[in-house]
Amino acid sequence: MSQVSEQSQPQKNSVIQWLSVVFLVYLLIVAVGMIGAGFKSATGDQAKELFAFATNPFLGLIVGTVATALIQSSSTVTSIIVGLVAGGLPVATAIPMVMGANIGTTITNTLVSLGHVGDKNEFKKAFAAATVHDFFNLLSVIIFLPLEILFHPLEKLGLIIANAMAGGGSMSIKDLNIVKAATKPVVTVFKNITHVLPAPFDGILLIFLGIGLIFLTIAFIGKLLKSLMVGKAKDILHVAIGRGPIAGIVAGTLITILVQSSSTTTSLMIPLAGAGVFGLAQIYPFTLGANIGTCITALLAATAVSGAEAIPALEIAMVHMLYNFLGVVVIYGIPFLCKLPILGAQTLANVASERKYLAFAYIISVFFVIPGLLLGITALS
Repeated sequence: MSQVSEQSQPQKNSVIQWLSVVFLVYLLIVAVGMIGAGFKSATGDQAKELFAFATNPFLGLIVGTVATALIQSSSTVTSIIVGLVAGGLPVATAIPMVMGANIGTTITNTLVSLGHVGDKNEFKKAFAAATVHDFFNLLSVIIFLPLEILFHPLEKLGLIIANAMAGGGSMSIKDLNIVKAATKPVVTVFKNITHVLPAPFDGILLIFLGIGLIFLTIAFIGKLLKSLMVGKAKDILHVAIGRGPIAGIVAGTLITILVQSSSTTTSLMIPLAGAGVFGLAQIYPFTLGANIGTCITALLAATAVSGAEAIPALEIAMVHMLYNFLGVVVIYGIPFLCKLPILGAQTLANVASERKYLAFAYIISVFFVIPGLLLGITALS
Protein backbone atom coordinates (compact mmCIF):
# COMPACT_ATOMS: atom_id res chain seq x y z
CA MET A 1 0.00 0.00 0.00
CA SER A 2 2.84 2.35 0.89
CA GLN A 3 4.54 1.55 -2.46
CA VAL A 4 1.38 2.55 -4.37
CA SER A 5 1.25 5.76 -2.34
CA GLU A 6 4.91 6.50 -3.12
CA GLN A 7 4.35 5.89 -6.85
CA SER A 8 1.27 8.12 -6.99
CA GLN A 9 3.03 11.03 -5.25
CA PRO A 10 5.24 12.02 -8.26
CA GLN A 11 2.18 11.86 -10.55
CA LYS A 12 0.26 14.06 -8.13
CA ASN A 13 3.13 16.56 -8.02
CA SER A 14 3.30 16.56 -11.82
CA VAL A 15 -0.42 17.36 -12.10
CA ILE A 16 -0.03 20.22 -9.61
CA GLN A 17 2.93 21.58 -11.58
CA TRP A 18 1.02 21.47 -14.88
CA LEU A 19 -1.96 23.24 -13.28
CA SER A 20 0.47 25.86 -11.99
CA VAL A 21 1.82 26.35 -15.53
CA VAL A 22 -1.72 26.89 -16.85
CA PHE A 23 -2.41 29.42 -14.08
CA LEU A 24 0.85 31.26 -14.78
CA VAL A 25 0.06 31.45 -18.51
CA TYR A 26 -3.30 32.97 -17.52
CA LEU A 27 -1.46 35.55 -15.37
CA LEU A 28 0.88 36.30 -18.29
CA ILE A 29 -2.12 37.11 -20.47
CA VAL A 30 -3.59 39.24 -17.66
CA ALA A 31 -0.27 41.12 -17.39
CA VAL A 32 -0.28 41.96 -21.11
CA GLY A 33 -3.85 43.22 -20.76
CA MET A 34 -2.74 45.41 -17.84
CA ILE A 35 0.09 46.96 -19.89
CA GLY A 36 -2.28 47.71 -22.78
CA ALA A 37 -4.90 49.23 -20.48
CA GLY A 38 -2.29 51.21 -18.56
CA PHE A 39 -0.67 52.52 -21.72
CA LYS A 40 -4.02 53.73 -23.07
CA SER A 41 -4.87 55.33 -19.73
CA ALA A 42 -1.50 57.08 -19.47
CA THR A 43 -1.27 58.35 -23.05
CA GLY A 44 -4.87 58.78 -24.14
CA ASP A 45 -4.74 59.49 -27.87
CA GLN A 46 -1.11 60.64 -27.74
CA ALA A 47 0.59 57.22 -28.07
CA LYS A 48 2.03 57.92 -31.53
CA GLU A 49 3.38 61.32 -30.44
CA LEU A 50 4.89 59.78 -27.29
CA PHE A 51 6.88 57.26 -29.33
CA ALA A 52 7.85 59.68 -32.09
CA PHE A 53 11.45 59.46 -30.83
CA ALA A 54 11.51 55.74 -31.68
CA THR A 55 10.30 56.09 -35.25
CA ASN A 56 13.96 55.88 -36.21
CA PRO A 57 14.18 52.11 -36.84
CA PHE A 58 17.82 51.92 -35.72
CA LEU A 59 16.87 53.44 -32.38
CA GLY A 60 14.08 50.86 -32.00
CA LEU A 61 16.58 48.10 -32.83
CA ILE A 62 18.98 49.35 -30.14
CA VAL A 63 16.20 49.63 -27.53
CA GLY A 64 15.15 46.03 -28.20
CA THR A 65 18.75 44.77 -28.09
CA VAL A 66 19.78 46.48 -24.86
CA ALA A 67 16.51 45.74 -23.05
CA THR A 68 16.74 42.03 -23.85
CA ALA A 69 20.47 41.86 -23.03
CA LEU A 70 19.77 43.37 -19.61
CA ILE A 71 16.69 41.23 -18.89
CA GLN A 72 18.11 38.11 -20.64
CA SER A 73 14.68 37.10 -21.86
CA SER A 74 13.32 37.85 -25.33
CA SER A 75 10.01 36.31 -24.24
CA THR A 76 9.61 39.00 -21.59
CA VAL A 77 10.56 41.84 -23.93
CA THR A 78 8.31 40.68 -26.80
CA SER A 79 5.39 40.20 -24.39
CA ILE A 80 5.88 43.77 -23.16
CA ILE A 81 6.04 44.99 -26.78
CA VAL A 82 2.74 43.22 -27.55
CA GLY A 83 1.19 44.99 -24.57
CA LEU A 84 2.52 48.36 -25.72
CA VAL A 85 1.19 47.80 -29.26
CA ALA A 86 -2.19 46.96 -27.75
CA GLY A 87 -1.99 50.31 -25.97
CA GLY A 88 -1.22 52.30 -29.11
CA LEU A 89 2.46 51.84 -29.98
CA PRO A 90 2.59 51.77 -33.80
CA VAL A 91 3.43 48.35 -35.26
CA ALA A 92 6.03 49.92 -37.58
CA THR A 93 7.84 51.30 -34.53
CA ALA A 94 7.64 47.97 -32.69
CA ILE A 95 9.09 45.81 -35.50
CA PRO A 96 12.75 46.94 -35.10
CA MET A 97 12.38 46.44 -31.33
CA VAL A 98 11.36 42.81 -31.93
CA MET A 99 14.38 42.38 -34.23
CA GLY A 100 16.60 43.85 -31.52
CA ALA A 101 15.17 41.42 -28.97
CA ASN A 102 16.49 38.57 -31.13
CA ILE A 103 20.01 40.00 -30.94
CA GLY A 104 19.85 40.74 -27.21
CA THR A 105 18.72 37.25 -26.23
CA THR A 106 21.90 35.67 -27.63
CA ILE A 107 23.92 37.07 -24.72
CA THR A 108 22.71 34.15 -22.60
CA ASN A 109 24.36 31.56 -24.87
CA THR A 110 27.62 33.48 -24.80
CA LEU A 111 27.61 33.79 -21.01
CA VAL A 112 26.99 30.04 -20.68
CA SER A 113 30.00 29.34 -22.91
CA LEU A 114 32.25 31.25 -20.49
CA GLY A 115 31.85 28.33 -18.10
CA HIS A 116 34.33 26.46 -20.32
CA VAL A 117 36.96 29.22 -20.27
CA GLY A 118 39.34 27.10 -18.18
CA ASP A 119 39.92 24.61 -21.01
CA LYS A 120 41.15 26.12 -24.28
CA ASN A 121 39.79 23.40 -26.58
CA GLU A 122 36.41 23.16 -24.82
CA PHE A 123 36.06 26.93 -24.75
CA LYS A 124 36.75 27.21 -28.47
CA LYS A 125 33.95 24.72 -29.25
CA ALA A 126 31.49 26.17 -26.71
CA PHE A 127 32.13 29.80 -27.72
CA ALA A 128 31.66 28.96 -31.42
CA ALA A 129 28.39 27.14 -30.63
CA ALA A 130 27.19 30.19 -28.67
CA THR A 131 28.21 32.94 -31.07
CA VAL A 132 26.83 31.22 -34.17
CA HIS A 133 23.46 32.38 -32.80
CA ASP A 134 24.81 35.95 -32.56
CA PHE A 135 26.05 35.96 -36.14
CA PHE A 136 22.83 34.43 -37.47
CA ASN A 137 20.64 37.04 -35.77
CA LEU A 138 22.91 39.90 -36.85
CA LEU A 139 22.83 38.65 -40.45
CA SER A 140 19.04 38.36 -40.25
CA VAL A 141 18.78 42.02 -39.19
CA ILE A 142 21.19 43.11 -41.96
CA ILE A 143 18.94 41.40 -44.53
CA PHE A 144 15.44 42.13 -43.23
CA LEU A 145 15.66 45.55 -41.56
CA PRO A 146 16.51 47.47 -44.78
CA LEU A 147 13.78 45.55 -46.63
CA GLU A 148 11.31 46.41 -43.87
CA ILE A 149 12.28 50.09 -43.92
CA LEU A 150 11.88 50.29 -47.70
CA PHE A 151 8.95 47.97 -48.47
CA HIS A 152 7.36 46.87 -45.12
CA PRO A 153 6.89 43.20 -46.16
CA LEU A 154 6.72 41.85 -42.59
CA GLU A 155 4.23 44.51 -41.50
CA LYS A 156 2.01 43.84 -44.53
CA LEU A 157 2.13 40.04 -44.22
CA GLY A 158 1.56 40.23 -40.46
CA LEU A 159 -1.53 42.40 -41.01
CA ILE A 160 -2.96 40.02 -43.62
CA ILE A 161 -2.55 37.03 -41.28
CA ALA A 162 -3.87 38.96 -38.26
CA ASN A 163 -6.97 40.03 -40.18
CA ALA A 164 -7.54 36.46 -41.35
CA MET A 165 -7.24 35.12 -37.78
CA ALA A 166 -9.12 37.84 -35.91
CA GLY A 167 -11.85 38.87 -38.32
CA GLY A 168 -14.40 37.59 -40.73
CA GLY A 169 -16.14 34.39 -39.76
CA SER A 170 -18.22 33.46 -36.73
CA MET A 171 -15.28 31.50 -35.28
CA SER A 172 -12.98 34.52 -35.19
CA ILE A 173 -10.99 35.53 -32.09
CA LYS A 174 -12.93 38.77 -31.83
CA ASP A 175 -16.26 36.98 -31.81
CA LEU A 176 -15.29 34.28 -29.33
CA ASN A 177 -13.62 36.65 -26.85
CA ILE A 178 -13.06 33.76 -24.41
CA VAL A 179 -9.73 35.14 -23.24
CA LYS A 180 -11.15 38.62 -22.69
CA ALA A 181 -14.03 37.19 -20.66
CA ALA A 182 -11.56 35.26 -18.50
CA THR A 183 -9.04 38.04 -17.97
CA LYS A 184 -11.11 41.23 -17.95
CA PRO A 185 -12.32 40.88 -14.32
CA VAL A 186 -8.75 40.65 -13.00
CA VAL A 187 -7.51 43.51 -15.21
CA THR A 188 -10.46 45.59 -14.01
CA VAL A 189 -9.54 44.93 -10.36
CA PHE A 190 -6.01 46.22 -10.98
CA LYS A 191 -7.38 49.23 -12.89
CA ASN A 192 -9.64 50.09 -9.96
CA ILE A 193 -6.72 49.82 -7.54
CA THR A 194 -4.52 52.15 -9.61
CA HIS A 195 -7.36 54.68 -10.06
CA VAL A 196 -6.57 56.01 -6.58
CA LEU A 197 -3.81 57.95 -8.37
CA PRO A 198 -4.58 60.84 -10.72
CA ALA A 199 -4.04 60.48 -14.49
CA PRO A 200 -1.59 59.72 -16.04
CA PHE A 201 0.05 58.17 -12.96
CA ASP A 202 -2.69 55.55 -12.64
CA GLY A 203 -1.86 54.25 -16.11
CA ILE A 204 1.90 54.37 -15.48
CA LEU A 205 1.49 52.34 -12.28
CA LEU A 206 -0.67 49.80 -14.13
CA ILE A 207 2.05 49.45 -16.81
CA PHE A 208 4.73 48.79 -14.18
CA LEU A 209 2.51 46.30 -12.36
CA GLY A 210 1.92 44.49 -15.67
CA ILE A 211 5.64 44.43 -16.49
CA GLY A 212 6.43 43.13 -12.99
CA LEU A 213 3.81 40.40 -13.39
CA ILE A 214 5.31 39.38 -16.75
CA PHE A 215 8.75 39.07 -15.14
CA LEU A 216 7.37 36.85 -12.38
CA THR A 217 5.19 34.64 -14.57
CA ILE A 218 7.84 33.97 -17.21
CA ALA A 219 10.46 33.24 -14.53
CA PHE A 220 8.21 30.72 -12.76
CA ILE A 221 6.91 29.20 -16.00
CA GLY A 222 10.51 28.65 -17.04
CA LYS A 223 11.40 26.96 -13.74
CA LEU A 224 8.35 24.70 -13.77
CA LEU A 225 8.72 23.68 -17.40
CA LYS A 226 12.43 23.01 -16.92
CA SER A 227 11.66 20.53 -14.15
CA LEU A 228 8.81 18.98 -16.15
CA MET A 229 10.25 18.94 -19.65
CA VAL A 230 14.05 19.19 -19.73
CA GLY A 231 14.37 15.38 -19.61
CA LYS A 232 12.02 15.09 -22.60
CA ALA A 233 13.86 17.95 -24.32
CA LYS A 234 17.15 16.10 -24.04
CA ASP A 235 15.50 12.98 -25.49
CA ILE A 236 14.29 15.01 -28.49
CA LEU A 237 17.77 16.50 -28.88
CA HIS A 238 19.49 13.12 -29.01
CA VAL A 239 16.87 11.54 -31.30
CA ALA A 240 17.16 14.40 -33.81
CA ILE A 241 20.96 14.32 -34.02
CA GLY A 242 22.12 12.60 -37.19
CA ARG A 243 18.78 13.02 -38.95
CA GLY A 244 19.73 16.14 -40.85
CA PRO A 245 19.27 19.91 -40.42
CA ILE A 246 15.49 19.92 -40.86
CA ALA A 247 15.13 17.48 -37.96
CA GLY A 248 17.46 19.72 -35.95
CA ILE A 249 15.40 22.85 -36.66
CA VAL A 250 12.14 21.06 -35.79
CA ALA A 251 13.69 19.67 -32.59
CA GLY A 252 14.96 23.11 -31.56
CA THR A 253 11.50 24.56 -32.18
CA LEU A 254 9.74 21.83 -30.18
CA ILE A 255 12.17 22.01 -27.26
CA THR A 256 11.77 25.78 -27.00
CA ILE A 257 7.97 25.51 -27.11
CA LEU A 258 8.12 22.83 -24.40
CA VAL A 259 10.36 24.79 -22.03
CA GLN A 260 9.12 28.27 -23.12
CA SER A 261 12.68 29.58 -23.26
CA SER A 262 15.19 29.77 -26.10
CA SER A 263 17.84 30.39 -23.45
CA THR A 264 17.14 26.95 -21.99
CA THR A 265 17.37 25.35 -25.43
CA THR A 266 20.74 26.92 -26.13
CA SER A 267 21.94 26.23 -22.58
CA LEU A 268 21.31 22.54 -23.25
CA MET A 269 23.50 22.68 -26.35
CA ILE A 270 26.52 24.75 -25.29
CA PRO A 271 27.95 22.28 -22.71
CA LEU A 272 27.41 19.42 -25.17
CA ALA A 273 29.31 21.37 -27.83
CA GLY A 274 32.11 22.17 -25.38
CA ALA A 275 32.44 18.50 -24.48
CA GLY A 276 32.65 17.59 -28.17
CA VAL A 277 29.46 15.51 -28.08
CA PHE A 278 27.98 17.50 -30.97
CA GLY A 279 29.74 19.58 -33.62
CA LEU A 280 28.94 23.15 -34.63
CA ALA A 281 27.21 22.00 -37.83
CA GLN A 282 24.85 19.86 -35.71
CA ILE A 283 24.23 22.54 -33.07
CA TYR A 284 23.52 25.31 -35.63
CA PRO A 285 20.05 24.03 -36.74
CA PHE A 286 18.88 23.65 -33.13
CA THR A 287 19.74 27.29 -32.52
CA LEU A 288 17.60 28.33 -35.49
CA GLY A 289 14.72 26.21 -34.21
CA ALA A 290 14.98 27.98 -30.86
CA ASN A 291 14.38 31.30 -32.69
CA ILE A 292 11.12 29.96 -34.10
CA GLY A 293 9.94 28.25 -30.91
CA THR A 294 10.35 31.36 -28.76
CA CYS A 295 7.62 33.13 -30.78
CA ILE A 296 4.92 31.17 -28.94
CA THR A 297 5.08 33.52 -25.92
CA ALA A 298 4.22 36.62 -27.97
CA LEU A 299 1.37 34.74 -29.65
CA LEU A 300 -0.01 33.76 -26.23
CA ALA A 301 0.35 37.36 -25.08
CA ALA A 302 -1.57 38.62 -28.13
CA THR A 303 -4.61 36.55 -27.14
CA ALA A 304 -5.06 38.88 -24.16
CA VAL A 305 -6.15 41.69 -26.46
CA SER A 306 -9.60 42.21 -27.94
CA GLY A 307 -11.58 44.90 -29.71
CA ALA A 308 -9.88 47.43 -31.97
CA GLU A 309 -6.46 46.65 -30.46
CA ALA A 310 -6.68 42.91 -31.21
CA ILE A 311 -5.47 43.29 -34.80
CA PRO A 312 -2.28 45.31 -34.05
CA ALA A 313 -1.36 43.04 -31.11
CA LEU A 314 -1.81 39.91 -33.19
CA GLU A 315 -0.03 41.60 -36.11
CA ILE A 316 3.19 42.26 -34.12
CA ALA A 317 3.10 38.69 -32.75
CA MET A 318 2.80 37.36 -36.32
CA VAL A 319 5.59 39.71 -37.49
CA HIS A 320 7.81 38.15 -34.81
CA MET A 321 6.93 34.67 -36.08
CA LEU A 322 7.37 35.60 -39.77
CA TYR A 323 10.68 37.34 -39.13
CA ASN A 324 12.18 34.34 -37.34
CA PHE A 325 10.73 31.77 -39.74
CA LEU A 326 11.73 33.63 -42.91
CA GLY A 327 15.17 34.29 -41.45
CA VAL A 328 15.69 30.53 -41.15
CA VAL A 329 14.29 29.88 -44.66
CA VAL A 330 16.36 32.58 -46.37
CA ILE A 331 19.67 32.30 -44.52
CA TYR A 332 19.75 28.53 -44.02
CA GLY A 333 18.25 27.93 -47.46
CA ILE A 334 20.93 29.83 -49.39
CA PRO A 335 24.26 27.94 -49.16
CA PHE A 336 26.45 31.08 -49.23
CA LEU A 337 24.46 32.82 -46.47
CA CYS A 338 24.16 29.61 -44.48
CA LYS A 339 27.94 29.34 -44.11
CA LEU A 340 28.50 32.93 -42.94
CA PRO A 341 27.37 32.51 -39.28
CA ILE A 342 29.49 29.36 -38.92
CA LEU A 343 32.52 31.08 -40.47
CA GLY A 344 32.09 34.12 -38.23
CA ALA A 345 31.62 32.00 -35.09
CA GLN A 346 34.65 29.79 -35.83
CA THR A 347 36.89 32.78 -36.57
CA LEU A 348 35.85 34.60 -33.39
CA ALA A 349 36.20 31.43 -31.30
CA ASN A 350 39.73 30.83 -32.63
CA VAL A 351 40.77 34.35 -31.63
CA ALA A 352 38.95 34.32 -28.26
CA SER A 353 40.42 30.95 -27.25
CA GLU A 354 43.92 32.40 -27.70
CA ARG A 355 43.12 35.71 -25.99
CA LYS A 356 40.29 35.08 -23.56
CA TYR A 357 39.93 38.72 -22.56
CA LEU A 358 38.61 39.33 -26.09
CA ALA A 359 35.61 37.10 -25.33
CA PHE A 360 34.64 39.40 -22.45
CA ALA A 361 35.36 42.48 -24.58
CA TYR A 362 33.13 41.05 -27.32
CA ILE A 363 30.18 40.58 -24.93
CA ILE A 364 30.47 44.03 -23.36
CA SER A 365 31.00 45.86 -26.67
CA VAL A 366 28.42 44.08 -28.85
CA PHE A 367 25.57 44.04 -26.34
CA PHE A 368 26.15 47.26 -24.38
CA VAL A 369 28.92 49.66 -25.50
CA ILE A 370 28.17 49.81 -29.24
CA PRO A 371 24.35 49.99 -28.78
CA GLY A 372 24.86 52.64 -26.07
CA LEU A 373 27.06 54.77 -28.32
CA LEU A 374 24.64 54.44 -31.23
CA LEU A 375 21.76 55.33 -28.92
CA GLY A 376 23.58 58.49 -27.83
CA ILE A 377 24.50 59.47 -31.39
CA THR A 378 20.92 58.89 -32.59
CA ALA A 379 19.48 60.92 -29.70
CA LEU A 380 21.81 63.85 -30.41
CA SER A 381 21.23 63.89 -34.17
